[in-house]
Amino acid sequence: MRFRFWVGVSLILVYGVIAAGAIVRMTGSGMGCPDWPKCFGYLIPPTERSQLDWKPQHAYQKGQVIIVEESLRVAKEDFSSDLDYTENNWEPYTKHDYALFNPFHTWVEFLNRLLGALSGLATLVVGVLAFRYRKERPLILLCSWLVIFGMGFQAWLGKTVVDSNLLPFKISLHMGMALVIVALLLYLYFISKTEKTESKPAKKLNQLGIALLVLTLIQIALGTQVRQYIDEQVHLAIAKDLWLNPAPFKFYFHRSFSLIITALNVYLWWKLKTIPYLLKYYSPVLYLIGMEILSGIAMYYFDFPFASQPIHLLIASLLFGAQAYYLLHAYYTEKNTL
Repeated sequence: MRFRFWVGVSLILVYGVIAAGAIVRMTGSGMGCPDWPKCFGYLIPPTERSQLDWKPQHAYQKGQVIIVEESLRVAKEDFSSDLDYTENNWEPYTKHDYALFNPFHTWVEFLNRLLGALSGLATLVVGVLAFRYRKERPLILLCSWLVIFGMGFQAWLGKTVVDSNLLPFKISLHMGMALVIVALLLYLYFISKTEKTESKPAKKLNQLGIALLVLTLIQIALGTQVRQYIDEQVHLAIAKDLWLNPAPFKFYFHRSFSLIITALNVYLWWKLKTIPYLLKYYSPVLYLIGMEILSGIAMYYFDFPFASQPIHLLIASLLFGAQAYYLLHAYYTEKNTL
């Protein structure tokens, strides 16, 4: 059961990273650390702007960052500075020209990265524990290491997001990869439990469940498009009450599409009322849809209350997870205990 415990820990931490990433985007802290994986060249980021000024007779380490004339400079190697600034000791940071320091943004982004590192360590524990099942259940080992490689790829995507100065497409790709990792962890969590189904739904209900999961992914993609539009409004310094006034067509499509998804999910829930075993796994889907609708209403009609955007995104990712977990129970009748 240690294996299942650590899969659960990894899943919680990955969802925590999704929530933290949404908070980073909400607060505009994505460039709080302009380099990667360190933050201004530090393992623990600075707390004051003066820490990023050049200092005479100061020991600098390779990769450490300072701000000179509103641009970033990176130490070429370990050295101690003289009384005067020497350009030869430094090289410009060429991946972007963002050179601002805001301690709040820096620490929000740093905590997001720290949570990501913890989730990576948890998935590594899962991979190590999975080796004991390499003979009798090699799929466990395969999926566990797919998660680890996925986390590595996700970290690399995070680096490209920073290097691109928060290119919207790369942010959306980053979110999509997080959902892939969630799906793999849910599968591992499911197959590490023994449970017999009392009955199985009709094949058509399984097909509807898959279709609804796909529709949820489409809806999340549409939501990222709306979010990109809002980010543009923020960048243009438009007042918050005018972000969706007037709203683009993609917003109305996203909102109307949610009604279709809701109706289809209610229909599936109603059909599952004769299968109590599966109904208990599907009921959370409806609760999450209701919460998602309420958070969407709050954003539109109450001018994006604080934390409503990350809450909306987190609920969407939880909804995806709940639907995927239901489908696993719908398709499998029995699995061995690990």
